[in-house]
Amino acid sequence: MELFGIPIVQVYLFTLIIAGIATLLYVFLSDLADGIGEGIPFLDPAVILAYITFVAAIGYIAELVTAWNSWLILGVALAVAFILDLLLYFFILLPLKSAEVSLAYTDESLAGQVAKVIVPVPVDGFGEIVIESVNGILSKRASGYENTAIEYGKEVLIIEVRNGTFIVKEYEPFRFK
Repeated sequence: MELFGIPIVQVYLFTLIIAGIATLLYVFLSDLADGIGEGIPFLDPAVILAYITFVAAIGYIAELVTAWNSWLILGVALAVAFILDLLLYFFILLPLKSAEVSLAYTDESLAGQVAKVIVPVPVDGFGEIVIESVNGILSKRASGYENTAIEYGKEVLIIEVRNGTFIVKEYEPFRFK
């Protein structure tokens, strides 16, 4: 079979090469086209390029390996590529999009967490606390809530952050009696 005077095998091969190059370009420049597929997930360039690549690859291999009719090969390539594209989207792309995690934090985002006093907090003074988080162990300057003193080794609750100083109160966990 020929398409535009070119054998269908070459059409599949050229399409595969062009779609592969476009996929590589998309990988490197995806931040520019990030919002395209937000509303309708199947308009995501990664999904469309993967579909075209799958169709071209399956069609090219089937034309070389089998003696099937070219229309049958195209139909099989379209169907198998659709299934592979669905699997790619639901099992790889979708989990990757929802797994986006940042290690960045702000001091204000640490409010409400429990920390441990490593330098005692005096009345009207500053001590030091450590906070265990996904970012590792963070050491921060602390002052007592309502100017209270807190001893070494006590667990404290971070109430707020003022000018880089963590305002803390001794932590009293809730217990059922």
